[in-house]
Amino acid sequence: MNATTEKTMNAAELRNLQAPLKEKYKSAPGAALITLKAQGELDALGIACKVDTGRAIVEAGLHPATGGDGSQACSGDMLLEALVACAGVTLKAVATALGIEIKRGVVRAEGDLDFRGTLGVDKEAPVGFRDIRLFFDLDTDADAERRATLKKLTERYCVIYQTLKRPPTVESELLVQA
Repeated sequence: MNATTEKTMNAAELRNLQAPLKEKYKSAPGAALITLKAQGELDALGIACKVDTGRAIVEAGLHPATGGDGSQACSGDMLLEALVACAGVTLKAVATALGIEIKRGVVRAEGDLDFRGTLGVDKEAPVGFRDIRLFFDLDTDADAERRATLKKLTERYCVIYQTLKRPPTVESELLVQA
C-alpha cells in the first residue's frame, strides 16, 4: 500500500483484525508460539554478512570505529533500527486502540558503545551497548495521563523493547559442513 491509497485504521478495525487471533491464542496457546528466523551469508572476500530481511538483502559490515568504511550497515545500528521500528508500530497500534490521535510522530533510539571491548583493547570494557535510550516525539492533543498510558503500554507490548529489558537465554552452536 502506498501513501496515496493508505487508509487510516481505527480502533474498531484494529479490534476486528486482532479479535480472531486473540481468541485463537486463548483457546490454543501453542498456536501463539512462533519461531522467527533470520539468516545471513558470510561474504567470501570481505568482513561482511549479507542478511536476507525477506524484503531486501542488507549487507552488514564493520562500523567505522572498528575499521569499516561506513558503506555497510552496522549491526548495532540495525539493533537500534529494530527497536525504533517495533516501538513505532507498537505505539501506533496502542494509540489506535486507545483512540489517541497522533498527528505526527518521530521515534528515535540511541545507544552507547565502548569499542575498546569489541576490539579486545581493554578486557574490562564491555562488549555491547552500555545504555540505550528510546524517545517518542509526538504531536498529539492527548493529555498527560493518556500520554503516560500510551508510553507504558507501548513499552509493555513492544517485543524488541521487552527483549532488551529482559534478555532471553541466548545459545550459539558452531556447525561444520562436511
